[in-house]
Amino acid sequence: MTGASTTFQRSNLDFIFILLANAILGAAMPMLIVLGGLAGLMLTPSPILSTLPFSIQMLAGLFAAAPMAWCMGKFGRKLGFAFGAILAALGGLMGGAAMIYEQFWLLILAHISLGAALACFQYFRFAAAEVVSDAWQPVAISLVLSSGLFAAFIGPEIFIQTKDLLAPVSFAGAYFAIIPLSIVGILPVLVTRFAAIEVKDDSNAPEVSIRAVLSRKPVALAVAAASISGGIMVLLMTPTPLAMVACGFTDANASDVIRWHVIAMFAPSFVTGLIIKRFGVVNVIMTGVALLALAAGLAISGIEIHHFYASLIILGVGWNFGFIGATSLLAASLKPHERTKMQGVNDTCVALAFTFASFSSGVLVTSFSWTIVAISALPILAIMMFGLMMFRKEV
Repeated sequence: MTGASTTFQRSNLDFIFILLANAILGAAMPMLIVLGGLAGLMLTPSPILSTLPFSIQMLAGLFAAAPMAWCMGKFGRKLGFAFGAILAALGGLMGGAAMIYEQFWLLILAHISLGAALACFQYFRFAAAEVVSDAWQPVAISLVLSSGLFAAFIGPEIFIQTKDLLAPVSFAGAYFAIIPLSIVGILPVLVTRFAAIEVKDDSNAPEVSIRAVLSRKPVALAVAAASISGGIMVLLMTPTPLAMVACGFTDANASDVIRWHVIAMFAPSFVTGLIIKRFGVVNVIMTGVALLALAAGLAISGIEIHHFYASLIILGVGWNFGFIGATSLLAASLKPHERTKMQGVNDTCVALAFTFASFSSGVLVTSFSWTIVAISALPILAIMMFGLMMFRKEV
């Protein structure tokens, strides 16, 4: 009895360490949403390429997702997260140098490193699910994402306080600030006892066929929902700072809108897991898709500052329901020996959606308008909603 109690207490402590590490390391994310477009606009040889650094960041996440999953499966979560923190610090260093020396190519390299780091940090949600009982996995996942509230509050504030720290060089200080964040954020990881990823019986376990696993409807739906929820969120979020500056608002205004967007992304996570347990995962995903459509509708309705606030806040809540719901559905639909490989496949698909959405949004907002960006989201969301309705009728 004492042994079981000790194990439970250690599990709780490890879960707290995971929350803390995710909160600190994730603080760079809202900073990069603003930096990716505005810093790119300062250094780009052409306005149409202004979102290229952030898009390249998404692309780096695409290519890094599966190798990160393999690395963690082979060497453990701790080493994988430590490597991610090193990449984040390196990205911050290169980003600051790029602004000082006005080198667009170096800025792109910085965002490649940062994109790989953020792809690594996405696995905190799976690590958290592995240190709790199966019944509490949805709650654990949602609480990990809710720890992003810390990032939502301090990330934009760090950006505002450091963006002119090395004036007259804009934004260099904000990039350099990512370095101490990475150092502090890795400390909880170093004292965490992560659950062992089951690899001992791989030789006896059946070979994992990606096609076969994806042919199972719950798995396919989970991957599609995570990809579309994330893709639509990036489609509307990425060009927001550029659109706001073009409408006459300041970068501080844009940073504050992003702050409340990120708060909306993570604040519902305190209850999303419980809502899933109460109403069912498919219903929660459908609610998320409906909210994403509402966010696009608000963006279409006008370009006053309250339109940006309302659209981005609802966008964050919609992503939260869609993404946590999809992650919970995937975790519940995979067998233990399938998890490492299929988590990598899932996050690769999500990163692909991020990349495509980010590239597309930059082209659409500079070639057409913010309104066209929002309109382009609606057909995709309609298809996703139809698929969810069909699936719900079958279960």
